[in-house]
Amino acid sequence: MKPLKKAITVTLDIPILERLREEAEYQDRSMSSYINLLLRDHFERLDKKRNG
Repeated sequence: MKPLKKAITVTLDIPILERLREEAEYQDRSMSSYINLLLRDHFERLDKKRNG
């Protein structure tokens, strides 16, 4: 089963939005998919750092 998803609204700085679009396109991903990937990776790194 696919993970549950929830639509949200986020306000981003224009340079961040532009960079996200560029990187998502470069990786042939949707913006949503790319942002999920970034956040998942970020939280995994935080967990590793906190849990030694």
